[in-house]
Amino acid sequence: MSSNAGTEALLPLPEPAADGEQLTAEQLPIARVLIDSSLPHLDRLFDYRIPPELHEVAQPGVRVRVRFAGQELAGFLIDRVARAGTEHKLAPLGKVVSPLQVLKPEILALATSVAARYAGAISDVLRVAVPPRAAKVEQGYLGKELGEQEMPPPSFVLDPELFRGYDRAQHFLEHLAAGGSPRATLGALRGYGALSWHHQLAQAIAVCAGSGRGAIAVVPDLRDLDLLCVAVAELLGADSYVRLTADDGPTPRYRGFLRVLSGECRIVLGTRSAAFAPVQNLGLLCCWDDGDDLLIERRAPYQHAREVLLLRAEQQGAAVLLAGHTRSTEAERLLESGWAQPITPQRSLSRRIAPRVVNTSDSFETERDPLATLARLPHRAWQVAQQGLERGPVLIQVARGGYIPALACENCRESARCTKCAGPLGRSGAVGEVQCRWCGTPENSFSCPHCGGRRLRNTVSGAGRTAEELGRAFPKAQVISSANDHVKATIPDKPALVVATVGAEPVAAGGYAAALLLDGDTLMRRENLRAAEEAVRRWFTAAALVQPAEQGGTVVLTASQSEAAAALVRWDPAGFAARELAQRRELGLPPAVRLIALTGALAAVTTFMTRLELPDLANPKVRVIGPALLSSYSAAAAEEEYRSLIFVPYAMAQTVLAQVRAVKASLSASRQTEPVQVRCDGVDLL
Repeated sequence: MSSNAGTEALLPLPEPAADGEQLTAEQLPIARVLIDSSLPHLDRLFDYRIPPELHEVAQPGVRVRVRFAGQELAGFLIDRVARAGTEHKLAPLGKVVSPLQVLKPEILALATSVAARYAGAISDVLRVAVPPRAAKVEQGYLGKELGEQEMPPPSFVLDPELFRGYDRAQHFLEHLAAGGSPRATLGALRGYGALSWHHQLAQAIAVCAGSGRGAIAVVPDLRDLDLLCVAVAELLGADSYVRLTADDGPTPRYRGFLRVLSGECRIVLGTRSAAFAPVQNLGLLCCWDDGDDLLIERRAPYQHAREVLLLRAEQQGAAVLLAGHTRSTEAERLLESGWAQPITPQRSLSRRIAPRVVNTSDSFETERDPLATLARLPHRAWQVAQQGLERGPVLIQVARGGYIPALACENCRESARCTKCAGPLGRSGAVGEVQCRWCGTPENSFSCPHCGGRRLRNTVSGAGRTAEELGRAFPKAQVISSANDHVKATIPDKPALVVATVGAEPVAAGGYAAALLLDGDTLMRRENLRAAEEAVRRWFTAAALVQPAEQGGTVVLTASQSEAAAALVRWDPAGFAARELAQRRELGLPPAVRLIALTGALAAVTTFMTRLELPDLANPKVRVIGPALLSSYSAAAAEEEYRSLIFVPYAMAQTVLAQVRAVKASLSASRQTEPVQVRCDGVDLL
């Protein structure tokens, strides 16, 4: 690196050597290093001189430490070249942390593409792609050849019933077994038992492994991961796969990463970071429930695991299988573009496997019970729960956890807020004190700032309050709660009332006898573009855990009449996704277009937008909204935040995002304004 560190521009890589010419380590004395820094203007390569004692171990892909601007920083050695891109004196490469080449070229290419798609820094993506080092774990892999290894095909027996009745499923599996790279979406019907989604994914993974290729399956959470691991172990053996998730701890995660890196295993099951696993001879990329926001990385650049897998499939020519009980609008867009094909259950199969769905707001139910739309637990729901308890467990899905998570003024019905942080007030128990759910400050003398009222009323009943009420309504039944910090993965097959928040529904091995989906309107009233889509996903996920209608399985939905409720009653997630995408396309909203959000101080966002050279801004297809003040309940915020939204067609997105990255780097280097957060396609932005 030159003496004026941090000012060198990223230079193109040198021309490759002539045919047949192999350069020695001494002939490539310059290391090109990517520094581990989130600063946008440092998202480029810097040249360092390789000392003679490091010539053998300083290979592309190893972790290094270098001196930069008076500090010692970590990084990755990306390449070795014969000549530096500057005439300044280069600083020596400080240290090779480990001779293990943990960053493979295909993972670097993937991280580069992800950073470009989300206008982020490559080092931020690599922080997720390559797990932290565990020195003791590395000892068994030092000196081991990490090249591609020959592996015998696994032996397994396919279950012909798993995909019987699914259109195009057999063609997909045959294409996959022949070494092809088909791309499809799967509409799974069942969430429990031998015909469940995790057994279907396990079979697709086994077919790919039988063709001599590797596979990656990404799921949203640990409960789904446990189910998939059991299914794959039953089919291929417990040693056939590697489990990659940060929740298992740094040492097990790094051990599994090295097993994949060394070629010992070619099947990876994990959460969102597993999408970057360095699987050799990759053949299949699976994603379960791609509409779940748990698949979005919580750190910049906030990439979605589905998009990472799609980019990787294009780069490495792998097959893709997006599976779920419902179909996301992003998956529907892939189908309508012809990029993927649908694997859908035939109508006769849906009628045979799906439970019966009843909406208490339809005309037939309201004629029988005019108060059904007003009661939280209508008589029909109570009746179905009572009948279901005679045969097995009954699931009750509620929208919120806690006891009474929200309170309001009894006079004006305005939401009750904390006087210190403006957080929502709630009650943790029947006799618990009223306190802020954000800061925990007790509220002993509430006074409504709108009308001066001093009395509070309950607006939402949480899982705790619901369990208490059901315990009184069904005094002989056991009540099991699955919410907040005590989420259960499975429950026994015996009569019980299982009260669970959305996304925390445990699995019953034999399926639930019935399910009550309460608080449907609460889910639909969320101030979010995807409220209906998310409600449908939650409802179908819970309904898929219920026994078939021919066995008496019944689902009762308490929600107003809407397209979302009708989709569940008809069991038509594909039709709902198609209508939802059509409406978004007509309005020019994601995922019909790309969305870029710039958030920060007003002056910073204004400066950013001024420097941003949008292509043909007069074109109505490129829309800019803002900067507008973000609505915030916090009166103690140091500075108000503003946000600008840019809606860009997919054809222009690459050009606009390149401009966004360039402006980010320029403003970061000049330090003239406060930093601006850049997010692309965030599901909570609209």
